[in-house]
Amino acid sequence: MKEYTTKKVEELLQSGVKLNLIDVREIKEVREGKIPGAVNIPLGQLEFRLKELEKEKEYVMVCRSGGRSGRAVQFLESYGYRAVNLAGGMLDWEGEVE
Repeated sequence: MKEYTTKKVEELLQSGVKLNLIDVREIKEVREGKIPGAVNIPLGQLEFRLKELEKEKEYVMVCRSGGRSGRAVQFLESYGYRAVNLAGGMLDWEGEVE
């Protein structure tokens, strides 16, 4: 499974790279703060919202610690999507939050 560190994602965002961030945490968790621009699709809803995603794009999956986002990456890859896990998740994130 492909993974990015939180530092790498922060550097990419700061340099102006457009990342497709999907936060798979529950809504109440996301209310506490998320990476700017991330779209919230709770892990339990991901299979029902696949039509919102495009197979040509790469998605960076985010959760609290990297476990749920890792499962999301495996799920998406099994359907032919390109996805990357944010290693360490929001616990390791030191960048801006909204």
